[in-house]
Amino acid sequence: MSIVNRRNAVLGWGVWQVAKSVARRKAKDAAPTVEDRRPSKSLIAVAGAAIAGAFAFLWTRRSAEN
Repeated sequence: MSIVNRRNAVLGWGVWQVAKSVARRKAKDAAPTVEDRRPSKSLIAVAGAAIAGAFAFLWTRRSAEN
């Protein structure tokens, strides 16, 4: 009997579908949100890190051109 058969393929597909939905739900719950017209601290931190990363990327790229 092979490990790769129809029963195991269907079982794996089902587990994968459930895992994806659970992961989506957890990601949605963990995402930074704007509440009462004020961004949360985690949203501010993520935005700051993104801006710092963009500046670092552009800085290194600029210095590599010279």
